[in-house]
Amino acid sequence: MWASALWIFPLLCSFGLAALPHKPENISCIFYYRCNLTCTWSPEKEAYDTWYTVYRTCFYGKESEICTSENHASCVFFHPNVTNPNICNIEVEAQNADGRIKSETTAWSLDTIVKTEPPEVYYVKPALGVKRMVQITWRRPSLAPVSSIVNYMLRFRMVNSTKWLEVNFTKGDAHTIQTYNLTGLQAFTEYVVTLRCAAEESRFWSDWSQEKTGTTEEQAPFGLDLWRVLRPAEADGRRPVQLLWKAARGAPILEKTLGYNIWYFPENSTNLTEIMNTTNQQLELNLGGETYCVSVNSYNSIGKSPVATLRIPAIHEKSFRCIEAMQAYLTRDQLVVEWQSSDPEVDTWMVEWFPDLDSEPSTFAWESVSQARNWTVQQADKLKPFVCYNISVYPLSQDRVGEPYSIQAYVKEGVPSEGPVTKAENIDVKTVTITWKEIPKSERNGFISNYTIFYQAEGGEEFSKTVNSSILRYNLEPLTRNTPYTVQIMARTSAGGANGTRINFKTLSIRVSEIVLITSLAGGGLLILIIVMVVYGLKKPNKLKHLCWPDIPNPAESSLALWREDDFKNKLNLKKVQFDNSVNTEENGILKPCYAPSDLIDKLVVSFENFLEEVSTEEPLKHQKDIVGGEKNEYVTSLYMPSCPLVKGFQESLISAKILPIKSQILCVGMPKETCLEAKEQLLFDQSLGPDHFCDEGASNPYLKNSVTTREFLMSEKHPDQTKGEL
Repeated sequence: MWASALWIFPLLCSFGLAALPHKPENISCIFYYRCNLTCTWSPEKEAYDTWYTVYRTCFYGKESEICTSENHASCVFFHPNVTNPNICNIEVEAQNADGRIKSETTAWSLDTIVKTEPPEVYYVKPALGVKRMVQITWRRPSLAPVSSIVNYMLRFRMVNSTKWLEVNFTKGDAHTIQTYNLTGLQAFTEYVVTLRCAAEESRFWSDWSQEKTGTTEEQAPFGLDLWRVLRPAEADGRRPVQLLWKAARGAPILEKTLGYNIWYFPENSTNLTEIMNTTNQQLELNLGGETYCVSVNSYNSIGKSPVATLRIPAIHEKSFRCIEAMQAYLTRDQLVVEWQSSDPEVDTWMVEWFPDLDSEPSTFAWESVSQARNWTVQQADKLKPFVCYNISVYPLSQDRVGEPYSIQAYVKEGVPSEGPVTKAENIDVKTVTITWKEIPKSERNGFISNYTIFYQAEGGEEFSKTVNSSILRYNLEPLTRNTPYTVQIMARTSAGGANGTRINFKTLSIRVSEIVLITSLAGGGLLILIIVMVVYGLKKPNKLKHLCWPDIPNPAESSLALWREDDFKNKLNLKKVQFDNSVNTEENGILKPCYAPSDLIDKLVVSFENFLEEVSTEEPLKHQKDIVGGEKNEYVTSLYMPSCPLVKGFQESLISAKILPIKSQILCVGMPKETCLEAKEQLLFDQSLGPDHFCDEGASNPYLKNSVTTREFLMSEKHPDQTKGEL
C-alpha cells in the first residue's frame, strides 16, 4: 500500500504543476460585407505555445465551420461560407502541452456587426443660384447590403480652420451615385469635406473617405460693426481717432472682400465730406474738436454691404450714462460679464478688452452685443489664463456712444510667479516698519487677496500677520530689544500664495529718544550747576573770585634779584632790598646806576614777554661770561636797564665810584679765579667808556626772567666745587 502511494505522489505533483492556457474571453466579431467574418478574443498572447480552435455554427443553414490559429488571438471565416443575414454561434478552445480549455458560447447577428467600405466622394462644388451652399456627390459603397438603408456622417471645415463640424443624414435608395447639399456656410469660402457610412442596423461605421475641397459662391458682403478709439487732442486742436471695423456678429466671414469705403464730415457741414478707401480693417483719422459723423461699408465683385455709421462726439461733449453696476464671474471655464442699465431703451452695447500690463497694451479687442445685458467669452483664445484684462462696456443709442463702465477680470487665476520685495525701515528697540512693493502685473497671475507677514526671532517661534491687499507697509510690535529677526512676506491669490524675499534685521539696544533724554538730563544738571555758581558768585563775589582767580605774586616786587653773594652761600637766605628814589646806596650790596621808569612794574606784570623781546633786540655785551661755566648766562646779562637817562653831577660821580667794586663782586660769584680777573678787566674797560655805556648796554634782571607767564623761579646754578663745599 505504501509503495502504491509513493508511485501516485509524483503524478499528483506533475498534475498540480501543469500550466493550462487562459480561458478565452471578450470575444468580438466583425462581418466585413462579402469579404469575411473576423473574430478576436483576449488574452492576445500566452506565455507558452497555444493553439486555438474556433467553432462557428449557423442557425439558418445548420452549417458548422472550424477555424484554427496558432499563437494569435484572432481567426477569420471567409466568404462565401459566411452570408447575410444569418446568426452564428462562436466558441473558442485554447490548447497547449498541459491541457485545453473552452470559452463561453456567444451568438452574433451578422446584420448588427456588418461593416462596409467607405464611400468615394467625387467632387464638392457650389450650387448654382444658391448662396452659402455646396453640393457633395459620391458613389454608394459596392460592398454594402443592397436592401439595407445606409446612414451617412458628413464632416467639414474651412481650409484655414482645424475645427471639424459634423452632419448626419440617411439615404434609403440603392442608387450608385448620390448627392447631398450642405448649407449654412460662409460665402466665397473654401471648405474641406469627408464622408463615411454604416448599415442602418450595424454598429460599425466605415472608414472616412478621402478629403475633397470646394468653394461657396461669392455674394455681397454683410453688415459691419464699427468702433473707434479716441486719442487726446493735440496742441493745434486736432484730435487723432482710430477707426476699427469687422464683420457684424453672426454674419458670415467674407475673406474675399475687395476693400472698404470710408467717408466722414462735420455733423453740421455735410458739404465738407471726405472719402477714403482702404483694404485694411482700421484707419487713423485726424479730426477737429467738433462733432463728426463717420460711415463705412465693404464691397466685392457682387456688391456692397450695408453702411455702418458712428458719431464722434465733440471734445467737450458729455456722454450719457446708463450702466449702474457690472460684475464678472467664471462658469464652465468661461468668463461671463453682466451689467445693469437704468435705460430700458438701450439694447446695443460695445464690449472692449485689453490686457492690463505695466506697459502700453499691445492687443485691443472689441465686440458688439445686442438684445442682451451680458457677454460671454465664446472662444478660449479670446482671453488668456493668468492675465488680467481691463473690460469696458459702452452703451449705444442709435449713433451715440454713452459713458463706459469698466472692471478687471481673470479668465483663470493662478499662484503668483514671485513674491513681494521686502524692506525693513525705522528699526527701533521694540518696533520695525516692514514695507514691500507690489508684484508686477505680469507676475501676479490673479487678484492679490491679502499679504501674510512671517517674522521670527533668532532661535524663537515664528509669528504671522495678515493684511489686505491695499496695505503695503506694516509696523511689527512688540519685538525684543537687541535681537536679530527674519521677515518674509507671502502674496496670496485665490489659487494659492508665493513667498517673497527673506530679509534680516536687528532691533536696537537703545533708542534715540533715550539717548536724547540722557543727554537732556546731563545738560540740565550742568545748567543748574552753572546757575547755582552764578547765584553764589553774585551773593559772595570775593570767594568766587578767589576760587576762580587766585592771587599770583608780582615778579616785579620780588627781592630775589637783589640777593647778595653771601645770601647765596647761606642757602638762599633772602633779604628785602630797600629802595631809595633819590640816592643809590650800597646797603644791600647792589648798585642802581639809574632810575627805572615809573611804569616799569606795570609793563612787567601785564606783558613781560613783550618786554623781553625789546630787551633781546639789544646786542648783549660780548665780554660777559657765564657765572658758572664761563659761557653766556641765559638769565643774567647786565644789571642795568637800557635807554635810561642818568642823573648828571653827583650821580655820575657816584656811579663811576661805586659801580666797579659792586659789579665785580656780583660777576665773580661762583666763578674761577682766572675768569673773575678777566671779568674785572672788562668791567674797567667799560667804565672808561663813560656812564652812558651802562644805559646803552642794558641787561635784564635775572629775577624778572621768571615772569607771570612762565611762573619759574630762577635758581642759580652752582658750580660743582661749590656744591661739594656746601655739603
